[in-house]
Amino acid sequence: MIAGGKVEMPEKIKTLKLSRLGYHQDPDYEKPLFKIPETARDRLFARLRFLYGEAPAREYLPELERIIKVHAAHKSSEMIEAEQDFDPGERFTEKDMVLITYGDILDNHAGGTPLATLHELVNTYNLGAINTLHILPFFPYSSDRGFAVIDYRRVDPRLGSWEDIRDMDGDYDLMFDGVMNHCSSQSQMFKEYLNGNPRFQDFFISYASPEDLTPDQRSKIFRPRTSDILTKYYTINGPRYVWTTFSDDQIDLNFRNPAVLTQVVDGLLFYVRHGADILRLDAVTYIWAEPGTECVHLPQTHEIVKLIRDVLDTVAPGVALLTETNVPHQENVSYFGNGRDEAHMVYNFALPPLVLHTFYSQDTSALSRWARSMTNPSQVATFFNILDTHDGIGLMGARNILTQTEINAMTERAIEHGAYISYKTNEEYVNEPYEINCTWWSAINGDNSSEEMALQVKRHLASRSIALVLQGVPGLYIHGLTGISNDHGLVAKSAHNRDVNRGIIDPAQIAEQLNDPRSRLSLLRQGNSRMNLVRTSERAFHPHGKQHVCMTTPKVFTVLRSSPEEDQHILAVTNVSDQRQKVEIKLDDLGFAAGNWHELLSGQHLQAENGRLKIELQPYDVFWLKRV
Repeated sequence: MIAGGKVEMPEKIKTLKLSRLGYHQDPDYEKPLFKIPETARDRLFARLRFLYGEAPAREYLPELERIIKVHAAHKSSEMIEAEQDFDPGERFTEKDMVLITYGDILDNHAGGTPLATLHELVNTYNLGAINTLHILPFFPYSSDRGFAVIDYRRVDPRLGSWEDIRDMDGDYDLMFDGVMNHCSSQSQMFKEYLNGNPRFQDFFISYASPEDLTPDQRSKIFRPRTSDILTKYYTINGPRYVWTTFSDDQIDLNFRNPAVLTQVVDGLLFYVRHGADILRLDAVTYIWAEPGTECVHLPQTHEIVKLIRDVLDTVAPGVALLTETNVPHQENVSYFGNGRDEAHMVYNFALPPLVLHTFYSQDTSALSRWARSMTNPSQVATFFNILDTHDGIGLMGARNILTQTEINAMTERAIEHGAYISYKTNEEYVNEPYEINCTWWSAINGDNSSEEMALQVKRHLASRSIALVLQGVPGLYIHGLTGISNDHGLVAKSAHNRDVNRGIIDPAQIAEQLNDPRSRLSLLRQGNSRMNLVRTSERAFHPHGKQHVCMTTPKVFTVLRSSPEEDQHILAVTNVSDQRQKVEIKLDDLGFAAGNWHELLSGQHLQAENGRLKIELQPYDVFWLKRV
C-alpha cells in the first residue's frame, strides 16, 4: 500500500461524462436498432468516396454502418437519454486537467498490478486536481515503450487487466491512444502478411525491391527519423521491402485499403466501450502514404480524421478526438478542420519550446506575439496545452515562430542542463534538431543547479503556469508535475534518448519526500495544488473563455482571461525573470474602470489607482488577479 492518507477530490473538480453511464458488455438486439441519420450517412459515404472512389465507397459503407449499429447496441438506456442533452460546448471546461503517464511508471514494491498502484497513487495524493488520466499505450508491445502494439484489444498482462481500467474509469475520465499509423512486426496481422494470408496482403505497403521507391520519391518524404523508410522482411513469397516510418519494428498500415480503415474504426469504438473519453490519434500525420509527395498532411489524412469525427458525432458524441501532430504550428492547427468537423483538440506543440525559450532568454516577446494570434477555431474545439510529454520537448512547433538561431541557442542551453537532442533529416539530407529529450525540471533548472531550492521551485512553477492560463485544456506529464530530474542511467542502459524522461517513480520515495516540508516535491506539491485547484475552480479559465495577451514588459507575461459569459475576469501575470519587476497596467485598455482585484493564489488584494493597476513582482512570481 502507498503511505499517506486519502485526499478526497473536491466536488468542484469532479465531472460526469457520458461514458460513466456505462455500456453493456454484450450488444442488446432486442431493442430497436440504431438508425443512422440520413445526413450522417451521406457524410460518411462522401468521405469514403473521396478516399476510395464510388464503387469501393458503396461496397464498404454497409460495413461502416454495421460497426456503428453494433456499438449503439451496447449503450445503456441512461446513456442514450443523457446524450439527448449533451452540450458539445461544455465537453471541456475549466475543470478539466489531464495527467499523462505510463501505466507501469511506478516501482511496484507493494504488489498488486501496476495500473492499480498508479490508480491508488493518484487517488491518495490527488496529483494536481486531476480529473482525466491519459494512460499511454497499455497494450502488449514489442518496442518504443508501447507504441509498437502487438495486440490492440488486450491490456498488457504485465500492467494489469481491463478490470483495472474499469476501476480507473469509475474515478476519472480516460484518454486512450489510437496507435493507428503502425503496428508491431510481432502482431498477428503482420505475421499473417508474412505467411501469405490473402486478407492481409494489402494491409501494409511493400515493394519487391528498394529501388521501386525512387530516389526522387524518397527525397520528398517528410521523416521524423533518420532511419531508412523501407525495411527488408522475408515472407512466404520471398523478400519484401516494407514501409516503416518510425522503426523497423513499427510497420505502417495501408489506409489506401478501405478494410484497414473500417478495422481501425471498429477498434476505436471498442476503446470507447471500454472507457475512453478522449481518443488520442498517435502520429496521425503519417497515415496516408503517397509516393511522390511529402506523405504528411495529405487531403486523405484529413479526410480520415473527419470520417472518424463523423462516426463519433453520430454514435459517441461525448467522446473527443485529439490529434498528435508534432509539426510546425500552421500545419498542426490544420487538424481542427473548420473547427467543427475534425479534431476536438490538437496538441499545442508550439507552446513547450516557446515557454522554454522565454525562460532561457527571460524575454516574453516571442511567446506574447504568438499567443496574441492564438484563438480557438470554434466553441467546440480547443488546444491541449502541454509543456512536456513522454517524448520530451518537440521543436517542430516552433519553426517559423522562433528563428533557427534562437532554436540553436535553446538546444545548446538544454544540453548544458543535461538534455539529449534527437534529430531528423531535412530536405537537404542534413540532420537537424527535432526534439529535446529532457525532463521539464532539468530543462528549466539543470541537473545539478547550485541555486536555492525555493528559487528553482518558483521558476518551475512559473513556467508551468503559462500552460494553465492560456485557452485550452492543460496536460501534465507526471515527471514534469512532480519535478523529476533526468535519468541518465536509464539512457545508458537502453541507448534511447527519450528514456531520460521516462524513469521509474518509487511511491515510497514520494511518501518520504512529502513528509519533508522542505523537499523539492513538497514545495512543488504546495505550489501545484494552489495553482491547479484555482485553475479548475474559476470559470474565467474555461477553454472557450476569451483571452487577451497584454504587451507590458518583455520580462512579464500577461494575459487577461474572461469567462464565456464575460462576467468573470482574471488577469494572469508571470515574471519570467530572476529580477524584481514592476508592471503598470492601464485598465481602460482592458475595458475596465478602477476597482479592486483579488490575488487568487496568495489571497492579497490590490487597488487600482488613477485607472492604473500597479504590480510589483519578485523573481518568478505568479499573480492571478480576479476583478471583484
